[in-house]
Amino acid sequence: MGFIIYFIIIMLIPLMVQMYLKRTYAKNMEIDASSGLTGAEAARKVLDENGLFNVNIEEVSGNLTDHYDPRDKVVRLSSNNFHGTSIAAISVGIHEVGHAIQDKVGYAPLRFRHALVPVANIGSNFSWILILIGVILSSANMLLLGIVAMAAAVLFQVVTLPVEFNASSRALTAMVNSGLIRNDEEGNARKVLNAAALTYVAGTVIAVIELLRFVLMFVGMNNNED
Repeated sequence: MGFIIYFIIIMLIPLMVQMYLKRTYAKNMEIDASSGLTGAEAARKVLDENGLFNVNIEEVSGNLTDHYDPRDKVVRLSSNNFHGTSIAAISVGIHEVGHAIQDKVGYAPLRFRHALVPVANIGSNFSWILILIGVILSSANMLLLGIVAMAAAVLFQVVTLPVEFNASSRALTAMVNSGLIRNDEEGNARKVLNAAALTYVAGTVIAVIELLRFVLMFVGMNNNED
């Protein structure tokens, strides 16, 4: 019974957060920002105000596929946010600009996250294979290798949290200071940014819970061997 409740929890939390994000985003996509600028125009304005003339803005397909690419120095916005003039479009666009600003100033958690990318990729790709082998063969050593690999991926997610929250904080300040939104629009912009941040929180919580489950499995396996 506990096993069933566990899987219900790890499935429900991300689902509920995604539903909240989509509902909040959709609601604020219908509210035009007072500036009348598109997400791309707003992003360009804030980038220029921060001396980031070398950072380009590109349109990408998909929904909420927005991101900042530190290698190519490009802010990529999904079509709705690239062309949209809503509070949601501008909020998402400036959030990605927040990452570009972090990159410019050498924000420590962002640099640490970049350094973790190779290790996190290896952990994500091989942890489950190692864990599965460890469980099937009842090998505590193989299970431990899988746990270590998974821990690297989880660490990447944990480090992502301050990076995302800081980018949102920078975005909200920039939107107000640049006149992209009025003070009475700040609440809706904050809701969009917080909803997006919650997806990272939920993902991290689930990842930590999964990691702890395998740690407990490893402890139990060792105890059985003793």
